[in-house]
Amino acid sequence: MWKYAFIIIAFAFLSCENSNSTQNNISTKVISNPKSAQGTDKSIDMPVVEFPEMEHDFGKMIKGEKVTYDFKLKNTGNADLLISKVRASCGCTASEYPVDPIKPGEEKKIKVVFDSETKIGFQNKRITVFTNAEPSLYTLRIKADVIKPGQ
Repeated sequence: MWKYAFIIIAFAFLSCENSNSTQNNISTKVISNPKSAQGTDKSIDMPVVEFPEMEHDFGKMIKGEKVTYDFKLKNTGNADLLISKVRASCGCTASEYPVDPIKPGEEKKIKVVFDSETKIGFQNKRITVFTNAEPSLYTLRIKADVIKPGQ
């Protein structure tokens, strides 16, 4: 009885050992990090994001209005730019962004929609853009002064 239990335990141990050794054989070629202790490695092809404007002020607007603005961006790097997501700091702000790779030299836009239905007074909203560039995060801002109708 103990002999069979020992064989089962030994087999389970060997199975675990083999699965762990397979995980350690992952190629490091799938990881590309341009930053190191010596600084940024410029030899790695990377996208570079340029925004002509990173802030837009809608000025005064009447409560309940919806306004839109297109933030333009350009990939000035030497690799495809990917935008993985765009997140607004408030539910009153929505966005549309390119999901296909942006080729080097290509220009695109991020459309931002601000709905003032539940807002009053000065508004300052952040839109965070997540990319594969370095740096990987960019913060866009929209501002507005929402007033009551008839004010």
